[in-house]
Amino acid sequence: MPKNKGKGGKNKRRGKNENEGLKRELVFKEDGQEYAQVTKILGNCRLEAVCFDGVKRLCHIRGKMRKKVWINHSDIVLIGLRDYQDAKADVILKYSADEARNLKSYGEFPESVKINETVDFVGGDLDDDIEFDDVDSDDSGPGDDLANDIDEI
Repeated sequence: MPKNKGKGGKNKRRGKNENEGLKRELVFKEDGQEYAQVTKILGNCRLEAVCFDGVKRLCHIRGKMRKKVWINHSDIVLIGLRDYQDAKADVILKYSADEARNLKSYGEFPESVKINETVDFVGGDLDDDIEFDDVDSDDSGPGDDLANDIDEI
């Protein structure tokens, strides 16, 4: 049996990563597009993102980006809005951290956006405070009370 040592099939895809370090031109949003931050990865090339216009949308990753560009939680993406469905959108582009910082410095993003940090858009209803009862601790352990009881007998 011959050994497959060439770059065919899966190996062709695995070996390519040529444009990883290249700097590309910064892409700004146009009409029908919006910036968004990913809040949840749903699977099946879908994700949930909060757009910077304040709407939470279900987004679909386009086929050109599938298995080539990996989108993670709290990434900044450019999405294309749909005319016929306001609650759904398509992911057009993923911004790197440097590109997102540049866009923020240009004033494209609101100041409240956190880049490279996890996002929590849950309201302030949750009480995360844990309260413990104060228990006075003496030097006497649980066995000392038993020893005192035996002495009294």
